[in-house]
Amino acid sequence: MQVVIGIDPGSSGGIVRLDGRAPPLAEPMPKTERDLWLLVHRWCGGIGHAFIEHVHSMPKQGVASTFTFGVNYGLLRMALIASGTPFEKVQPTKWQREFGLLKRGDETKVAKKNRHKAVAQELFPSVKITHAIADALLIAEWGRRQQEKR
Repeated sequence: MQVVIGIDPGSSGGIVRLDGRAPPLAEPMPKTERDLWLLVHRWCGGIGHAFIEHVHSMPKQGVASTFTFGVNYGLLRMALIASGTPFEKVQPTKWQREFGLLKRGDETKVAKKNRHKAVAQELFPSVKITHAIADALLIAEWGRRQQEKR
């Protein structure tokens, strides 16, 4: 299996590395640019393929949080490019559909995060799943499945 990186680019998101030979490596999103670069460079370094959630601003999202979200997304893309790691953007609905996680009506954000965490726990029982890494794990698993189809 080729190395697959899954990235949930939010400040409360995470980065996951699957390589098929060892348990997944999973980290919450680094808090500084330097730490982000060091993690991407160490885990990717031109090997494998990354899948990053394609993000955009959301209605009712504040201006400051939208700006921060965009900066994080840009930093991640640049870190992948600088490390020589090819990547694809994936719409949230694409990977969420794969795991039956599309939003349910008036579901709260906490309920949604708990459903995502529960699915990640089922797929990766040996990994301590947190909300920070659950989506990144699912994005990486979605990417791994896409690679198998090719």
